[in-house]
Amino acid sequence: MTAKFKFTLGVFIITAGIVMGLLNAQTTSPVFGGLFGAREAELEPGDFFTVVDQDHETIDLLGHMVVPGDEIITGEGKRYRIEKTRDRTAYARLLGIDRDVLAWEAYFERATIPVGALGPRRDVGIYHTHSDESYIPTDGTHSIPYRGSIMKVGGRLSNKLTDHGTRTIHDVTPHDPHDAAAYLRSRKTATRMLRQNPIALFDVHRDGIPDPDFYRQQVAGVDIGQIRMVIGRQNPRMSSNLDFAKRLMTYTNKVYPNTVKGIFMGRGSFNQDLMSTALLLECGTYTITRHEAERGVALLADSVPVVLGLTDPGPGFPGIARPIAGRDAASPGAWQALAWILAAAVVGVGGYLVISAGSWEKAIARLKGFWGREMKVLGRGRRNGGNKS
Repeated sequence: MTAKFKFTLGVFIITAGIVMGLLNAQTTSPVFGGLFGAREAELEPGDFFTVVDQDHETIDLLGHMVVPGDEIITGEGKRYRIEKTRDRTAYARLLGIDRDVLAWEAYFERATIPVGALGPRRDVGIYHTHSDESYIPTDGTHSIPYRGSIMKVGGRLSNKLTDHGTRTIHDVTPHDPHDAAAYLRSRKTATRMLRQNPIALFDVHRDGIPDPDFYRQQVAGVDIGQIRMVIGRQNPRMSSNLDFAKRLMTYTNKVYPNTVKGIFMGRGSFNQDLMSTALLLECGTYTITRHEAERGVALLADSVPVVLGLTDPGPGFPGIARPIAGRDAASPGAWQALAWILAAAVVGVGGYLVISAGSWEKAIARLKGFWGREMKVLGRGRRNGGNKS
């Protein structure tokens, strides 16, 4: 091989290795995922995916873009993975009952341990990426730019948490327009809220499923809007976000059955990389009343302080053995992303050395010669520095 051909081939191998590293990194880091368009994709109101199982039975409706690899955990704990999509139908495979949900259900059945506060009291942050979202039966439209009634639903969550003695930060900064860049704008709001060291962050939304009965549920004799929790898969804190969602769903449904519809794990990060207790909440859909959505989120608010370890659950309510950490919880995702890139670069450079040298033995000999020369230079520098007076 000519020197020019070896050089061209080496550059190709190095570039291919780095690209492969980035492609793998995007599944664990929103920074690298963003380079490849792994953006949060929510559909327009009335547009949705129908999710069916192996028997073609409908198991869910989703107002988000759905791609293979996304997952669903139902309120009963069944876990499904999307295998393929066609038009607006997603085909899912049942993975079984989620073991964590099953374990927490068993724990809550027998737990009576009171929960202590986590030292200094910390706030719960609430904000709205899609600040225009509204409810047609109450507001006459699904969207009110800059002042959607979803903010009143967030206000109800805030007020109910305050009733339980939990301090809140309810930020009503608008992030319009309702487009793909809304999460970039709301990230500034969430980052600003982090300066107050909250214990959790809730991004409060409503869904776009047209059938009101899909989210409407009777609890304690009144109609409520069910809650869906959404987790971003391109997110280095996904595992801790998901753990928080599982606990909160399981505890809430234990106390108020069927309040939480389930958990959707989809493409994007939804700014959940900012802390391990960040969640996106879909509070009903645009075709139910705002009051139904407020009643649903108020029931969820009864569980939040307990699951976070901020308050004693009170007589007759089960407790949590260990509170969940906040924004500093360890997460390996970012390090995994960096490791993929470094490993790919090493493989690419190694491949180039082998090709240019002609064999493994000659490549290793070149590396040894390089390090030997560098160590000699370093040794002379130290000796010269030590002889100065």
